[in-house]
Formats: sequence, C-alpha cells, structure tokens
Amino acid sequence: MYNYFQVHLSYRVKLKNILSNDSSSGFTLPEILVVGLIIGVLSGIVLPSWLAFIEIRKLNAAQDKVYFAMRQAQSQASKDKLSQQVSFREQNGVVQWAIHQAETGVFIPNYVINNQNLWQSLAPSIHIDQDLNIKHKSEMTLPKQTIQNQQVWRIVFNYQGCPVYQIGDECSSTSLQTLGQLTIYSDQGGKARRCVYISTILGAMRKGKENSVANENDKYCY
Repeated sequence: MYNYFQVHLSYRVKLKNILSNDSSSGFTLPEILVVGLIIGVLSGIVLPSWLAFIEIRKLNAAQDKVYFAMRQAQSQASKDKLSQQVSFREQNGVVQWAIHQAETGVFIPNYVINNQNLWQSLAPSIHIDQDLNIKHKSEMTLPKQTIQNQQVWRIVFNYQGCPVYQIGDECSSTSLQTLGQLTIYSDQGGKARRCVYISTILGAMRKGKENSVANENDKYCY
C-alpha cells in the first residue's frame, strides 16, 4: 500500500512539474517558425478556394436580383395594364438595372438614363457577359442599343405580362428576338456564369448556370 501511494504521489509531482515547465517556457523560435510555415501553406491552399466561394455566392445573389427584377416588371405590367420594362447597363464598370414604364419609340427614356436614383447596382465584381471568349460568344442576347456612348439592354412586358419586342405588340405577335437571356459572371469567380432567360412567348423565365456542353441553341449557360 505504501509503495502504491508513494508511486502515485511521485507521478503527480512529476506531472505538475512538466505542466509548470511547459506553461512557463512557451514556444521556442523553431517551433514558432514551423507553426508560421504551416499556417502560410494552409492559407495559400484554403484562401483562394474561400475567395472563389464568396464570389460564387455574390454571383448567385446577382442572378436572383436580376430574376426578381424581371418578375417585378412583368407583375407590374399585368397589374397596371401598362407596358413595363427592365433596363440594364454597365455604369463605370458596375452592372445596374432599373424598372420603369416603357415608352413608345424610345428604347430607354432619357429621364431614366439620367436619373441615377432609379438604378440599382450589383456587386462591383459582377459583369455582363458581352465579350467573345475561348469557349463561346456573348450570351447576353437581350435587345440592345447604344445610348450616350454606352450599351444598354432591355426587356419589355406588355399589359398581359408577355415579353414583347416593340411596345404595343400582343402576346401572339411576340418576336423571337425577345426570347433572349442575360448572362453575368464574376471577374474573380473563374469561369462560372449565371443567366436568366425568357423561354416562352407568355413570359416564362428560368435561371441557369454554366455547363460544360452547349445546348441546342449553342449556349453554355442554361
């Protein structure tokens, strides 16, 4: 019995001394350097993936905003029995959109173009896919014009909520040019793209994402 308590007491004393020494001595310089190296390596691996993940989230959020803007204009047109439109542009590198009443003979009214308060912005890293790239041509296929030295796009909904090419068109006379899509990407998110497109003359809309194989319309975002 005596030997047991003596050994047990000796073990507790040694353990206390070890813990006391470790807590007071801290880390040595080589240990600190090794830990710093490990943290640096892990940061180099994890940080780019994390940043890409954040950009994809921004891209998805931008897609949702575009989709709901189109839905809002469509709903407003049906409610008010007046043609409504969603206009898009890139102002100083930032994608913006505005929902407003459509006017006959005017692609986008001047009061809309010149009133910054009517425009809402997407994240600065989000851009409209309008340039040629290795895999495909531009997939921004909404009707467009150049106004005040900048390209602008629009989608018009008539009083029934149908997408139309010209104000006053009925659903049955909707031009196939109206059945286009808006495609966006992040300049920090790699090759990922997101799109919103009008798929039927009655105004059905869908959200899509980049695919490795083109569809029957030679589009990769669907």
